Amino acid sequence: MLVLGLTGGMDLPHEDLKVFDFGRIPHDSAAVLVQDGKVIAAVEEERLNRVKHTGKAPLHSIRLCLSELNLTFADIDKVVITTREQESDMYARDDFFYRESLFKNAKEMLLDFFYKIDGTNYDPNNIVFVDHHICHAASAHFMSGFDRSLTVTIDGQSQEGYAGYIISAEGTNFKIIDRITNDNSLGSFYISVIRMLGYHQHDEYKVMGLAPYGDPSKFRRMLKKAYVLLPEGKFKLNLAWSTALFDFMTPRKKGGPITQEHKDVAAALQEALETIVMHILTHYQQATGHTKLSMAGGVAHNCSMNGKVLYSGLFDEVFVQPAAHDAGNALGGALYISNKFQSDDAPEKLEHLYWGSRIQDNDGLGELLKRWERFVGFRKVDNIEEETAKRIAEGSVFGWVQGRAEFGPRALGNRSILADPRPAENKNVINQMVKKREGYRPFAPSVLEEYVADYYEMPSTKAPYSYMNFVLRTKEDKQQLLGAVTHVDGTARIQTVSRATNDKYWRLIDEFRQLTGVPILLNTSFNNNVEPIVDSEEDAIVSFLTTNIHYLAIGDYMVEKKNVGTDDYLHMAPTRLVNSELKKSIGYSADGTKHTSHEVRLHFGNKYKKVIPEEVFLILEHSDGEKSLGELAADLGFSEQSKGEIVDCFIELWSLRLVNLKPSERVAALSARS
Repeated sequence: MLVLGLTGGMDLPHEDLKVFDFGRIPHDSAAVLVQDGKVIAAVEEERLNRVKHTGKAPLHSIRLCLSELNLTFADIDKVVITTREQESDMYARDDFFYRESLFKNAKEMLLDFFYKIDGTNYDPNNIVFVDHHICHAASAHFMSGFDRSLTVTIDGQSQEGYAGYIISAEGTNFKIIDRITNDNSLGSFYISVIRMLGYHQHDEYKVMGLAPYGDPSKFRRMLKKAYVLLPEGKFKLNLAWSTALFDFMTPRKKGGPITQEHKDVAAALQEALETIVMHILTHYQQATGHTKLSMAGGVAHNCSMNGKVLYSGLFDEVFVQPAAHDAGNALGGALYISNKFQSDDAPEKLEHLYWGSRIQDNDGLGELLKRWERFVGFRKVDNIEEETAKRIAEGSVFGWVQGRAEFGPRALGNRSILADPRPAENKNVINQMVKKREGYRPFAPSVLEEYVADYYEMPSTKAPYSYMNFVLRTKEDKQQLLGAVTHVDGTARIQTVSRATNDKYWRLIDEFRQLTGVPILLNTSFNNNVEPIVDSEEDAIVSFLTTNIHYLAIGDYMVEKKNVGTDDYLHMAPTRLVNSELKKSIGYSADGTKHTSHEVRLHFGNKYKKVIPEEVFLILEHSDGEKSLGELAADLGFSEQSKGEIVDCFIELWSLRLVNLKPSERVAALSARS
């Protein structure tokens, strides 16, 4: 049985995101293909359309999933939408008025969408709608491998009106014990406070990383006024309370300096979240007698909280679904329906998350790299793991791209930036090189599973540590040794690496161990601060060229940068992104002076835009993906002097992922003929 799970909105790449009457903006779109209960392919749309947390229709994700088995929609037995039908119909009807849509309900809209993808007239009876939090719960329980578990989902909010479910799960049967309403949303509570710290939705993990720098006692009494713990695991929040913080602290504007006061608020907030969650879990563990816990929902990404759950010893085993946010609902929805129709088959325990795009074989990589040879030098090596480990031990920082991409928010050794975990200064080195992020945020250690207990204090509670889901305490005598991957409070968000699930990454770390005696590498996601984790080989090359990473290891190829100048970039062909637009605006200043501005922007709100010179605007307007920057500049009559400024602007736009630059095949062909 083939089941395709989908989550996200229905906006196409060239359309602006809209806010619906019910106030929810779709995010974290994804598609997951499940065959007879086994995951065949899973990918978030952001990896493919290159916009973080995109809520656009999972168009590219669907195509990738179908291509994995060379399918069309006609082959899919069930398509699962991860919201109840009545809420999905609200989406379609709101769109009816928003864009004068022809569709009166969700099924009509979806059938038209599927037809546009591959011409299939899909059977509407095979479209299934599943409750948002049931999808979260299914993603956790079915992937845990547990026969029975207390399954808890906690997130921001859902269209159905709930921000969490407490479920007693046994086999394929889910008994809902309690629900958390949107009014008592722990996700919304966290966001309401982090706004005081200059952060917003999707920045929650940043504040979690800031919390260990603060003293929770300074704002503990204040935070306790925001919630009340009630009998039987219940609680009540006052979400409006966060505005009271204005009278007791100095709110931080986005990008402003972080003071000790802000760190103290973060610490108190993290403590409050952990207190409430432990209150819930303690009661329902005692009430149900469950010894195993499964968790999902966006709040389950709080790995510091998850670590506290482990060290509490409340459960014998804990499983946190690694793609716990809304993208994981595509996984949960597909598994739920697959198991509903094939209940005789035991759910398959999660072993890895390498379900995304594949890189090409070495022959294909060689051809691709040859097209970029004006910018990179490359050679195929016999033992890429040995040479990479040697250079990392000597101080180099690597982009490491292998096999299939990971599903979920973490790079787990196939789309990673890697470095020596020992020198504490490596945290600053990588931030300056590529991340351009807050300096306080920690990096994660990837440790061979055979050695994890030698470096970290292992709780008595069992849990899979392969997915960076849990913060553990680093053994005191190892903290100074692991300066680059140990946080200020002596903890680390660990990833264990198994030879059975990622042999190449395991061998790389083992080569490093043989050289240094340390079976650990610093691992962070391969991307800069404006883009999602790289997906394709070309994504990796672009990120490599627009950051200061020393080397790129892709397949069995060692890649390094060449020294290039303006003339080299003039041989690049610029292209507009399909989800972008050029805007020319005529306005007036306060004294009535008329002025004209030009900008390029993506269809994702005002976050992704940049004012550009008129010359750059005209080049983009005339670009066709074939002519080079030099050819376009010449066609438009720009001077030689202006070409350098044009190139500098295009490099900046390229680094911001607002345009594409690729080696011009036209120029290469002309050069070859001459």
